[in-house]
Amino acid sequence: MTPSNFSLSRRTALALLAATAGRAAAQSFLPGIPNVGFKGDDDPRRTECGIGALMPWADGLYASTYNSSGKNTGNGLGLYRIDDKLQPALLDIHNGVYANRFIHHASNQCLIGPYVIDAAGKWRRIESLAGQRLTATMPHLTDPHNRVYYQTMEGLFYEMDVADLKPRLLFNLTADMHITQQPHFKGGYTAQHRVVVSNNGFFGYGQTQAGLFEWDGGKSWRRISDKPHLDVAARQNFGNVLFATGWDERSALFAALVNGQWQHYRLPKASHAFDHGWQTEWMRIREIETEHYMVDLMGMFYELQPFPFEGRIWGLKPVCQHLRTIPDYCSFRGMLALGGNETTPNDDNNAVLGQPQSGIWFAKSDDLWSWGQPQGWGGPWRQDVVVAGQPSDPFLFTDFRRKMLHLVSEKAASIEIQVDFLGNGTWETYETIKLSAGGYRPVFFPDAFSAQWVRLVPSVSCKMTAEFMFT
Repeated sequence: MTPSNFSLSRRTALALLAATAGRAAAQSFLPGIPNVGFKGDDDPRRTECGIGALMPWADGLYASTYNSSGKNTGNGLGLYRIDDKLQPALLDIHNGVYANRFIHHASNQCLIGPYVIDAAGKWRRIESLAGQRLTATMPHLTDPHNRVYYQTMEGLFYEMDVADLKPRLLFNLTADMHITQQPHFKGGYTAQHRVVVSNNGFFGYGQTQAGLFEWDGGKSWRRISDKPHLDVAARQNFGNVLFATGWDERSALFAALVNGQWQHYRLPKASHAFDHGWQTEWMRIREIETEHYMVDLMGMFYELQPFPFEGRIWGLKPVCQHLRTIPDYCSFRGMLALGGNETTPNDDNNAVLGQPQSGIWFAKSDDLWSWGQPQGWGGPWRQDVVVAGQPSDPFLFTDFRRKMLHLVSEKAASIEIQVDFLGNGTWETYETIKLSAGGYRPVFFPDAFSAQWVRLVPSVSCKMTAEFMFT
């Protein structure tokens, strides 16, 4: 398979080429920039060709593409290295599903897919992991200097010594957590003396076998949530805060582990086109500028402050909405590189798609603000039985232009709307809404009104619905 170039905005290409070849050369080169990406083979099976992992390393950008579901489900997928001129070279064909990437600092090696790449760019393949669908690599709890953990989509959890490259199976989380529906383990990371992994295996409303799980190195894991969760990320400093994303039929989910305690929040969805386990591949939390996180979640990008303040999460802010499937993204040579998963015939289940292929979008991080204006919907309750006096989860309430709330109550009730405009858990009453039995009320907020978080407190226990809409 011969790799090709990538999609590149005219402005970004001009800046890049002007810096390396001069303005005149850049202007003459621009018309010939191809707008294509990596591809899979047409024969014998048409599959996916998503870009599962991107990592700047050893004077290049390494990329691993993936197919639909592993062995014998498509050909032409591999590991690539992209140079300073954005020219890719195929290093190895693996025909697998890999979306893990990690830098093991003690050994100064990049771990991406089933590969280990040293600082000079010499790579080795971990043959015993090559047949697994790898989704996360993370620091070891007790021996981070020598060992790491690997997670597979099927819930297999390994540890491996980075010297001998011999994985050892520690857990089968699908069996241990009694998951009988299709597992879809995705994110995983280590922070605050525990490992946290996510399973987004959600294939119909009402299912409760996805989840977020943590392990402190003992004999068993603990289930934190039975909702579908997507990614897990943390820095080793800045308080070692660990973040996790997810979703349910009500809204997007956002959790933060701060000083050993979980905090749970809700965010709007920008689209329902991601409401399935297969459609949530692979929304990630990544640092794209120094000490600055971005979060891709349910069709919305957010910027995120990795520090906690006053024991709380501040600074989560919507940036834009989009419909792209973005399995991974990173910074490379001052540009933002977004991997894609765009043309997926998937055994011709979509007969109007041809050869599987995807591209990498190169731009500047600030270009995300030129995408679709942040809009979305969701809420804490969707025909749920609520408890009198028990506040809902906090819902994001900042940087949306127009905001309204739909309220429905089975019984006559009052609902107190509380806002936290400081973001530190200080709640103030905005308004109390009265509803008759079976009643409905829309609530419109002034255009200039905003706060970090909003929550609702019901006066009675009954079935209620509360749905925010931000336009």
